Amino acid sequence: METLSRAERTYDAFLFDMDGTLLNSTAVMERVWGRWCTRHGFDPAVFIPTIHGVRAIDVITPLALPDIDPLREAIAIQDEELKDVEGIRPVPGAIDFLNALPRDRWAIVTSAPIELAHRRMAAAGIPFPDVIISGEDVANGKPNPACYLLGAKRLGVDPAQCLVFEDAPAGILAAEGAGADVAVITATHHTPMVTPHLSVSDYRTLLVFTLQTGQLRFEPIAPHALFS
Repeated sequence: METLSRAERTYDAFLFDMDGTLLNSTAVMERVWGRWCTRHGFDPAVFIPTIHGVRAIDVITPLALPDIDPLREAIAIQDEELKDVEGIRPVPGAIDFLNALPRDRWAIVTSAPIELAHRRMAAAGIPFPDVIISGEDVANGKPNPACYLLGAKRLGVDPAQCLVFEDAPAGILAAEGAGADVAVITATHHTPMVTPHLSVSDYRTLLVFTLQTGQLRFEPIAPHALFS
């Protein structure tokens, strides 16, 4: 019962991905990236599921499209995303879960640029933590673990004593590379994800406790609902 033992562990801090983990921005992504796919001859239904959790520059650069400047394309996509917050909403239970945490014990670690992160969090009503790591803070984005290592560092904790909440394969790989435990949020998944990690539909199935030591522990409200 390795998965259950993780639910019983205590942690020095929680690190949260943003899109798909704390808020649902799927509608925006499908609109903006769908238009980009159409312009460049990609099938949105096939292409978009492969890019979750990855910086736009890291999506476009490996494609090596002729006569395309990846940085310029990424900036253009960001500009479109900044103007479009329609349909962005919090993952169920996320706001209450975050508000139950001490401010110095959690951070957001996102592939989004900081301005976009702020815009989407405001649209979804997600509280702003003291520490936000954006895609602009690291040279290499997810699945590279640099972002989660930096998040733990800025909180002053060992990444091995952190629990990362993620939804996408790239972010899960980044968290694993940082040596952290992982909880997978499946609220925005269209198909089941095969994962060895703790898997939970959303935050309504979890209770969080702050111990006298300052460490964090969570428990399932309904154990049968915790696993996917």
